[in-house]
Amino acid sequence: MTTRLFPTQEIGSLMKPRWQLLGQRGEALDTAAQTDFARWNDVLHFVPGDDPMVRKFLGDKSREVGADTVRDWAALFMLRYFEAAGLDRVYDGEARRIEMYEYPIRQMRGFQFLGHVRSFDNKYYLKAAGTGEVRLDHPYHVDEFEFVRAHARGAAKLPITGPYTLADWSYNEYYLRRHEGWKGREVRRRAQREFVVEIARKAIRPTLAALIEKGCRIIQIDEPAGGTHPQEAEVVAEGFNAATEGLDAEFSMHVCFSDYRSLFPALLEAKRCKQWALEFANRDTDGRDGYEVLRILKEYGDTREVGLGVLDVHRDEVESPERVKDRILRASKILGDPRRIWVNPDCGLRTRSLDIAYAKLQNMDRGAALARAELAGPA
Repeated sequence: MTTRLFPTQEIGSLMKPRWQLLGQRGEALDTAAQTDFARWNDVLHFVPGDDPMVRKFLGDKSREVGADTVRDWAALFMLRYFEAAGLDRVYDGEARRIEMYEYPIRQMRGFQFLGHVRSFDNKYYLKAAGTGEVRLDHPYHVDEFEFVRAHARGAAKLPITGPYTLADWSYNEYYLRRHEGWKGREVRRRAQREFVVEIARKAIRPTLAALIEKGCRIIQIDEPAGGTHPQEAEVVAEGFNAATEGLDAEFSMHVCFSDYRSLFPALLEAKRCKQWALEFANRDTDGRDGYEVLRILKEYGDTREVGLGVLDVHRDEVESPERVKDRILRASKILGDPRRIWVNPDCGLRTRSLDIAYAKLQNMDRGAALARAELAGPA
């Protein structure tokens, strides 16, 4: 575990390289994909260049290589990508996942997929309805974590989609149907709480327990839906508590693009949350300090760690190290204790090209070093 000031991490997924998408489908790599694979391998050395399987892959024989091997290479690519950028905590950039909703829902019973809906960034995901009691087929992400742990040079972490988001992004039929009479606001609220807690207890918690048994000590619970219904912030916290009850690991909660003042103090009831991984850079503009909202933690006396968003994931502009440093130091001053800060992008960088994301992460690490040096003072 790192002890340096302002350690760095990523908190979301990366764009999947074209060579991965083509290779997983068994399609021949086009010139652009071949060039991209070779270029990044020259930088990161994620696979041996003289490996016969690599030569097959680049020689129009991806079907012979197989989808599983391609996924392994993609996971290694993401690991080396984060490590080379200088991050202290690493994982595989969710290289093996379809996306953050559909995959976990597919591991559970009590759901029926209905069709695709469009998400905020013009992507689509397959949406399901909760049609029966939630049951877990088997814990998931375990093989994924074991691969990361076996190959990571830095501290291995794992992100997992939280129970509130899985419930909010699904249609709640079964738990609503159990309430008789008029399905007014209060009844819907109770049914939603039941849905969240059942997912937490019967699917998320067994998965977390299995991951911890395999040695996973750093787990990020993603709740992007947490900010969309601030009146349900206490349900987000209740789901977090039900998922983590009695488990021994370092848990963080990631909520992004929210009015954080509307979520507190209810969110503070997430008892086992050690770190709030939040977004700030997106709102930090000329004439507006995006980090002032951190004062709410001081107002409520909360002293937990903060995963500090210093990179805007919606813009190609690469933040300078000096700008990152300034954001870190402003936040440190507000919090009053720089040791509480972990440095990260606002969210996952999957909507940016891999080149832009890499440049952003490198400058994030350099900016953290500048902030570290400034607080240390003259040698």
